[in-house]
Amino acid sequence: MDRLIYTAYSGLRGHMAAQAAIANNMANANTIGFRSDKVAFERLSLAGPTFESRAPTSEEVIDADRHAGSVINTGRPLDIAVKGDAWLTVQAADGTEAYTKRGDLTIAPSGVLQTGDGFPVMGQNGPITIPPAIKVDIAPDGSVLVVPPDGQIDNPQIIDRLKLASTTGSETVKGLDNLLRVRGGGTLPDDMNAQVTAGSLEQSNVNLTQSLIDMIENQRSYEVQAKLLSTTRDLDEGGASLMRMPG
Repeated sequence: MDRLIYTAYSGLRGHMAAQAAIANNMANANTIGFRSDKVAFERLSLAGPTFESRAPTSEEVIDADRHAGSVINTGRPLDIAVKGDAWLTVQAADGTEAYTKRGDLTIAPSGVLQTGDGFPVMGQNGPITIPPAIKVDIAPDGSVLVVPPDGQIDNPQIIDRLKLASTTGSETVKGLDNLLRVRGGGTLPDDMNAQVTAGSLEQSNVNLTQSLIDMIENQRSYEVQAKLLSTTRDLDEGGASLMRMPG
């Protein structure tokens, strides 16, 4: 049987993975701080003494597009947009540190400061807990300011500072939960010069027009691979007929 069928199959599988990534990007076009997935196709070379007439492909979501999304003003005190290459540190579901650009912060009933998707926000000493207060603000350097019930509005107290991490010099990868992590484990160093813009949110960086074009191109490539399967079948049947001995 001609091994071309395996090459065609790997191409079909790769384009299906790409289509899933594109669909996920389009679905998150309005998700705050979302970074679009990037898919890479890689040629696999098989080592051995045989003649390399076929080359399957490997596909994977390798990273996220790091370009910033547009920033909009909301006027809400707990909304923040993290400037530059700094990332907001959160506690992932497994208890480890992870990083996000999602800045729609809220205060849970327990008092824990969390992102809009429910991840606790990390400070200099762990997850930040907001005490009873009549006002909560976030300063440009990430300091969390609160005014106690018996305090003065013009004299807020600093209870912690957001842990803003720098990706410079570190290899990071985006997970299925849309959080950034250090490849192989570990944590990112603090960026003490990082700044945030309060009352603003960074939007998704997905370009819907480009995503639609990518989807159309990927669909056409999928059809080419499907045609290759049909051609492989015809070649196989032709070869088999030549090998048949006359009755």
